[in-house]
Amino acid sequence: MTRQGTWRRRGAGVALATVLALAAGCGGKTSSESSADTAGAGKVRFDQALHDLLPDAVKKRGTLTVGTDASYAPMSSFGPDGRTIIGVEPDLGAAIGKVLGVRVRFSNQDFMELLPDVVDGRIDLAMSAMTDTAQRARTVDFVNYFSAGTAIVVQRGNPDAIADIKDLCGRPVAVEAGTTQVDLLARAQTNCPDEPIMVRTYPTNSDALVQLRTGRASAVLNDLPPAVFLVNDERTRTQYQLASTTQYEPGLYGIVVAPDQRGLRDAVQGACEELLRSGAYADVLQHWKVEGGAVDRVSIDSDR
Repeated sequence: MTRQGTWRRRGAGVALATVLALAAGCGGKTSSESSADTAGAGKVRFDQALHDLLPDAVKKRGTLTVGTDASYAPMSSFGPDGRTIIGVEPDLGAAIGKVLGVRVRFSNQDFMELLPDVVDGRIDLAMSAMTDTAQRARTVDFVNYFSAGTAIVVQRGNPDAIADIKDLCGRPVAVEAGTTQVDLLARAQTNCPDEPIMVRTYPTNSDALVQLRTGRASAVLNDLPPAVFLVNDERTRTQYQLASTTQYEPGLYGIVVAPDQRGLRDAVQGACEELLRSGAYADVLQHWKVEGGAVDRVSIDSDR
């Protein structure tokens, strides 16, 4: 069971520039260190017992490296300078680091690279609006911290009159490769025996949105938080709208941890629980106007 809710647009400020800044940050790996001066930071306290759970290598270098696909405002995206990664996840990451007594450095990379990079030890964690699925959990562990479903985004005015996922039959639909939306569309093909959905995958969510904006796709499937951000942000709301208020297949986002890093996993879970207890978690979600995705407990692999 996951919690559903509504997401509201963040007011004027740094978030307004994130979507337009994506083009400057895509196409290569960049990194930025999460600031300790974030929403809820004043409520966060160092926990020695949780710090002691960290791998020796992390404690020695004093930094956690976190991979993300920074094309998913307001969860994770580039700020106005085109270099700094901002959003819900960098803010939560900074707070987790403060509890654990280490710095947190976010690195932008392709979504498809995140799981293998965690498993192979090239990064410590991945935090990228990634849904915890049984298939993914065969190779990694997830520390669940957020809940969201899929929304259908269309051009403003909805020229193809799309109101439901069944209306995508016979139409080109753009999605980011490797996401749960690809699997959702595969299951939706059962509604289209005569005219299959023309699923087109792209390296980033930004690339998929370009296809919609230029008329080469009829819709983009997106997690609800970035979808709502798009259709309400003053810089993009004239281009996009939601096909409906329906959320499809809501699930839990998880911080990705290698399966052989139990100490790291437990440290991150404990830090997230401390953020919940202290109210810092709620402050971060409120700051980015995504309170509807809040969870009331931090599970591991959806407690399978």
